[in-house]
This record gives sequence, C-alpha cells and structure tokens, in this order.
Amino acid sequence: MHNYIQAVGLAAGLFTTASLLPQVIKSVRTKSTKDISLGMFALISIGNLLWFVYGLLRRDIPVIAANLVTFSLAVTVILLKLRQK
Repeated sequence: MHNYIQAVGLAAGLFTTASLLPQVIKSVRTKSTKDISLGMFALISIGNLLWFVYGLLRRDIPVIAANLVTFSLAVTVILLKLRQK
C-alpha cells in the first residue's frame, strides 16, 4: 500500500513540476520574459521552498523531489526575468 501512495505522490509531483517546463523553454528560446509576473513566480518559489522543507521534515521523497525541481525551475524563470530588466 505504501508504494501505491508514494507512486501517486511522485506522479502528482511530476505533473506539477512539468507544468513549468513550457514557460522555462519558451523564456530561454525567445529570450523574453516580458509578460511573466515576477510576483507570481516569487510566491511559487517561496511555496515550493516551504514544501521542500516540509518534505524533509516528514522524510517524504515525492514531496522533496517534486518541490526541489519545481523550485529550481521557478528560480530559473525569476533569474531570466531579472536579467532582462
């Protein structure tokens, strides 16, 4: 049963994390982040960082993995946005 629950968590994390990939790819390809909200990505990053810490405290691999990768992608968009200002 535990493996099933962990698989659901990993799948949820995969889809949540993958949702940022199109934005990262588009921002890198077009070299434009003009229409991206810095505030939204800052809030997402803070939330992902807190979820990552929560996962560490709970020793929950799906939460740790998904939020570490998602945090990295969100910070990438923030850095691209700041570089283009």
